[in-house]
Amino acid sequence: MNELILETRNLCKSFGKQKVVQDISLEVRKNSIYGLLGPNGAGKSTTLKMVTGMLRPTSGEILFENQPWSRKSLNDIGALIEVAPLYENLNARENLKVRTTVLGLPNERIDEVLHIVDLKNTGKKKAGQFSMGMKQRLGIAIALLNNPKLLILDEPTNGLDPFGIQELRELIRSFPNQGITVILSSHILSEVEQVVDHIGIISGGILGYQGEIKKGQDLEQLFMDVAGKYRREGE
Repeated sequence: MNELILETRNLCKSFGKQKVVQDISLEVRKNSIYGLLGPNGAGKSTTLKMVTGMLRPTSGEILFENQPWSRKSLNDIGALIEVAPLYENLNARENLKVRTTVLGLPNERIDEVLHIVDLKNTGKKKAGQFSMGMKQRLGIAIALLNNPKLLILDEPTNGLDPFGIQELRELIRSFPNQGITVILSSHILSEVEQVVDHIGIISGGILGYQGEIKKGQDLEQLFMDVAGKYRREGE
């Protein structure tokens, strides 16, 4: 359980003169759920976009399975960052078919991921008619198509009602038993507290805390202490 699937070393990202992420050193253990916490604008999404190749780091290193990150690493990484990338005029199966065709994956994988996210019985219903929770689950299904070892979910419960949050929570909890490590980014402490094994708290682009969730720990107080110490104006 101590083996790291993902490690970042002094990861930095600047846009012009603005430092958005500064010396972030994450340690994500294999077959665990890692909660990346922080206020809006703290640098969580920027960090995850570097891990998924959407942004190039200004400096620092990313290691995936103890090897320097490369485009090949993306074969084993799935991600849902911000909103699910859906074709709203297509049904669930058609949305997945587009991706399997592009990625050169077998069609059998479509049924497998639909089963995992409990969307097998949506029939011809278009994605545009889905509830927010169903859209998020379809987005996760897309992220699972390549059978990833690491699944990155950025604020996945945004806009969900309590039932949608509960369903998604149970789904996320199931992944480590399937050999899938999860990084869950959020600013909602109660959501993270119920599913994660380890947490990192980012504020002002700085990783102010990283460690295992301890039974009886006052996560809200810890978060306020760390986020308050490093918080930037505008967060």
